[in-house]
Amino acid sequence: MLGHSSDRNDRVAPDALSEVLQDLRLRGAAYCRSEFNAPWGLEFPPEEGAVFHFVAEGSCRLQTSSNATLQLESGDVVLLPRGTGHILVDRPGSRTKRVDQLHREQVGQATFRMRGGGAGARALIVCCAVGFDEPSMHPLLELMPEVLHVRGGGRHDPSLLSLLEAMASEIEDQRVGAATVMTRLADIVIARVVRAWAESRTQDDSGWLAAIRDPQIGRALAAFHRRPSQAWSVVSLAAAANLSRSIFSERFAALLGVPPAGYVARWRMRLAGTWLRDRRLTVSEVATRLGYESDASFSRAFKRLMGTSPSTFHRQRAGGDALGRRPRKKGHAGVRAS
Repeated sequence: MLGHSSDRNDRVAPDALSEVLQDLRLRGAAYCRSEFNAPWGLEFPPEEGAVFHFVAEGSCRLQTSSNATLQLESGDVVLLPRGTGHILVDRPGSRTKRVDQLHREQVGQATFRMRGGGAGARALIVCCAVGFDEPSMHPLLELMPEVLHVRGGGRHDPSLLSLLEAMASEIEDQRVGAATVMTRLADIVIARVVRAWAESRTQDDSGWLAAIRDPQIGRALAAFHRRPSQAWSVVSLAAAANLSRSIFSERFAALLGVPPAGYVARWRMRLAGTWLRDRRLTVSEVATRLGYESDASFSRAFKRLMGTSPSTFHRQRAGGDALGRRPRKKGHAGVRAS
């Protein structure tokens, strides 16, 4: 087995990551072609969901609400996976305006165009705001930094630039079915940006990314995250990994810092929280979906891990976000319709 373990790692680990990436599904997307001449500055408020910008021409500077700064050049793409508030400016010190205070020309379904600024150098930026299905349940979104920056369209992924340019063309041409085509393109672009980031973290020897790369543990993690409501046990997870229970438990805990049962229980309760909030399921319906014998046993497990009862959680979160952020608005300011 040791003689061909590296071959198995090359073959299996990428598949495990791909399985998890498949579940990073877009719920909706909207786009804006932004053309500005220096001096200019745009302020984007926090967004529930992800935002990415593709600099098709020119350059600009990005600064987040936590004061992280990046210089973006033509061909660069930047992804803010949790919709962190940020500004884009032609240069440091330029005055900014909130994008919801600027005129937006609607050119198609969920597509817009903005122009403005002065008489200086031109920048052309394609902006995209997207939502994810059950974002609080995706492990990759938790691990990502607030900004992912891919230079030059991705030197290790030449096709990424072609995809981004195709998005810009779709916004410009507005052919029949443009919104559907752009949603598909955005799905692929985000998956490739996330993959590029994940592949850059090869130095991690512990944590979720290290676990998903492990040939056996990665297979079990992928199986669990594809079907988190299944009645998983340490035995069934070990079987998915093709390992004995003891070896699986030891390796899992070494990589992730928690035992398998604890990891599964916490993710299942977070899934329950998402169902209670977004899908408006009753406590009884969630308990049944997760395989609990009674509402009471589910409620005890939920309160132990989430710090409140499911009924209280349901009432408190019905008008807001389970992560404590502001309620979802209809759209991303400056990209989606007011």
